[in-house]
Amino acid sequence: MEKLDEVTVDLAKHLIRKESISPIDGGCQQLMADYLAGLGFAIEHMPFAEVDNLWAVHGHGEPRLVFAGHTDVVPPGPLSGWNTPPFEPTVANGVLYGRGAADMKGSLAAMLTAARGFLATHADHPGSLCLLITSDEEADAVNGTRKVVEALHGRGDAITWCVVGEPSSDKTLGDVIRVGRRGSLNAILTIRGVQGHIAYPDQARNPIHLAAAAISELVSTRWDGGNSHFPPTSMQISNIHAGTGANNVIPGSLAITFNFRFSTESTADELRQRTQDLLDAHGLEYHIEWSLSGEPFITQGGVLIEAVEQSIETVLGLRPVLSTSGGTSDGRFIAPFGVEVVELGPCNASIHKVNECVRIDELQRLSAVYASIMTRLLGGP
Repeated sequence: MEKLDEVTVDLAKHLIRKESISPIDGGCQQLMADYLAGLGFAIEHMPFAEVDNLWAVHGHGEPRLVFAGHTDVVPPGPLSGWNTPPFEPTVANGVLYGRGAADMKGSLAAMLTAARGFLATHADHPGSLCLLITSDEEADAVNGTRKVVEALHGRGDAITWCVVGEPSSDKTLGDVIRVGRRGSLNAILTIRGVQGHIAYPDQARNPIHLAAAAISELVSTRWDGGNSHFPPTSMQISNIHAGTGANNVIPGSLAITFNFRFSTESTADELRQRTQDLLDAHGLEYHIEWSLSGEPFITQGGVLIEAVEQSIETVLGLRPVLSTSGGTSDGRFIAPFGVEVVELGPCNASIHKVNECVRIDELQRLSAVYASIMTRLLGGP
């Protein structure tokens, strides 16, 4: 029989070859479904709009241990920056290169072989071992995990524990696991002025000048002090645009895009209100569009974190740091249903970059850690 270590790498290569730029799946989920069906999983494809989603279940009832992930990847960017074609997996010096190698097709491959290894000795395990896979994590994240979890909840298929395969590790595999994430609140602010000739400022209202003091106050405001689990809420401006392109025209409006990454010490409603109160205090004429990407969440207590920590210690010989840092993940759609959620995956140094890569031995050891988690939670007495 082919070694699972080799199968993990081979599966990762097959997945990388599929150009699954978000929200396109590119056939990745069918590859996974075929593999899982061969292990005895019940396969359910759950498409919503243009997004492909996969729900695969081995066993019956609760507790349900879910491994969650996404097949979609970000665009490769300029091909001239890649040393090898981004969708042609290449191994050099023990490293696998290709778009999605670390985020997160390597994790998906590790999940598949971990399931195979676990079921080889625990075919009649209690509860359910499940995979929840979407192709809508890197894009809008509207018709992927969010919709699947809502549908599962609606029909009574409650998730007990969830391991999200996001690349959580920092310097070495397993040194960091995510036990929560900050919330993410986006805003597009338009400040209205009056367009005019730059030589006649008395006949115009420059929105850049009008907004300057408010912008300064926005970026210097202390929104909260954070807590033992989260750093203080941060506000960052990502884009500012005004003007016609001509150097002699005062613009009629100024558009500012910004984002709050917020802790559990603030709510989205509080941040919206405080922002609008600040703008009103500066007497600005404005319009603001808000979009909430996700609420903050934290997993505390329960048995999942302990099982993950013990698995990492046993397989990798180290004690992981519990963290809530980083961006958002689909865990934000799963945790609100009372699910214990952690994120565990390979090192994240190359994600979303050219020449994205993962060490071969990371994938092999990650599969072993995932299998250990399955055994600790579903292996029975």
